[in-house]
Amino acid sequence: MKIESLLIHGGIDGDERTGAVNVPIYQTSTYKQPKFGVNKGYEYSRTGNPTREALEKLISDLEEGYRGFAFASGMAATTAVLSLFKSGDKIIISNNLYGGTFRVIDKVFKNFEIKYKIVNTSNLEEVRKNIDERVKAIFIESPTNPLMDVTDIAEVSKIAKEFGILTIVDNTFMTPYLQKPIKLGADIVIHSATKYIGGHSDTVSGLVVVNSKELGEKVHFIQNSTGGILSPFDSFMLIKGIKTLAVRMDRHNENAKKIAEFLRDREEIEKVYYPGFKEHPGYEVQSRQAKGYGGMISFVLKEGYDYKKFFESLKIITFAESLGGVESLVCHPASMTHAAIPKEIRETIGIVDNLIRLSAGIENSDDLIEDIENALKESK
Repeated sequence: MKIESLLIHGGIDGDERTGAVNVPIYQTSTYKQPKFGVNKGYEYSRTGNPTREALEKLISDLEEGYRGFAFASGMAATTAVLSLFKSGDKIIISNNLYGGTFRVIDKVFKNFEIKYKIVNTSNLEEVRKNIDERVKAIFIESPTNPLMDVTDIAEVSKIAKEFGILTIVDNTFMTPYLQKPIKLGADIVIHSATKYIGGHSDTVSGLVVVNSKELGEKVHFIQNSTGGILSPFDSFMLIKGIKTLAVRMDRHNENAKKIAEFLRDREEIEKVYYPGFKEHPGYEVQSRQAKGYGGMISFVLKEGYDYKKFFESLKIITFAESLGGVESLVCHPASMTHAAIPKEIRETIGIVDNLIRLSAGIENSDDLIEDIENALKESK
């Protein structure tokens, strides 16, 4: 089954008992047991719930993995994956990883003596030379948030396998519609499903997919033990959002390309970060490992232009946290999504104060470009 059909019919398709087209919301915390030691497959909704299970099977199908898991947020999903490691372990992380991921590693897991090393994972030699006996995983985003660096997932996965360590990929920007890290050799895929997977800025959620029975058992144990599960209602909402992922991502891709090309020619813009430009250093890898360039763009205003005035002058595009909704969203990474990263690290890698991140929605592209053009004029 092609992915456009799998988005609608994958996982558990409908309800066999009643014939309902949609999986019902099983809004229950517990389940009646017919007799001692016997149940109907469910005991308690932290451990398993039919609506959440339908979502988990669906994301596993979409990512072509072994087993999927649904969590209360993207950070809950990330926290569960990081809980696979123990004191003394070290994780290599991409050098402009999402700020929330950096924060939980740096401020929480560091307390348990889990170390990290920041590496430019686009440079395979840098990855290889930073692996020592303590490194247990390589955690990457591709493209990265917000500078759109591209990592060769297949090659990093090969290196990881040489050393017997895990490859973890945050696939939030691409979604399984555009990129499938497990097929490229990754062991674990993470999504902030709040973003493109849900797609409507109405549900906070996270997803994890693993490539083996062993990892599945470990992640399920952590999910059940720590309890950061997704509710039945939010699971239903996410299944609903997934059904339109293909048509939404096609439009996100189309609009982002048009906006990026518009920005590239503007005198107010110093630099545009977009992996769909042929001159982007990761263009060839991105073209090979994904079937699109995504809906995300970052750009730097030239000196003399006021980014605060730019944000305040927008009429259609919403100035807000998050990304991946049907509506276009714009944010200021240095003070919002990546504020947890120390200023000296931010500026070294390019997250400067006049950097703007844009999530292209599915509105009319001419309206979006006109809105940006007007805001650029007002920013002088």
